[in-house]
Amino acid sequence: MRKIIYLLFQILWCLPQNLTGLIMFCLFRKEKHQFFRGAVVTSWKRDCCTSIGCFIFMDEVSFSQNRKLLLHEYGHTIQSMILGWLYLPVIFLPSVIWFSVPALKKFRKEKNYSYYRFYTEHWANHLAEKFCKEKPIQ
Repeated sequence: MRKIIYLLFQILWCLPQNLTGLIMFCLFRKEKHQFFRGAVVTSWKRDCCTSIGCFIFMDEVSFSQNRKLLLHEYGHTIQSMILGWLYLPVIFLPSVIWFSVPALKKFRKEKNYSYYRFYTEHWANHLAEKFCKEKPIQ
């Protein structure tokens, strides 16, 4: 019964991000996949990791060797469940901007400012640690 409730919750409350994640999953369906606490984790040939809904996409090395990063990405899946439809504008879009904008990359490097201090990333780490009882990447 819990699994049915969880599935309905993911479908209804988290529809936009899970639909986007499912489309991405289909695009990378030939890659390696595994499950982690109700999330689908996919290895892809990119130099980044991302989470959208209950789908996590990780670079090939991190997929098999970086549990701390997996925990962090799992924290984003929890954010998705908390925020529902608001996840995309509140977490996903700011996180993508924080990661990819050259001026922000330069700022982090020059100021020695951790990527994980940004609110989206810090909160994901907090949730991962709370729910998994392990320290995620810092």
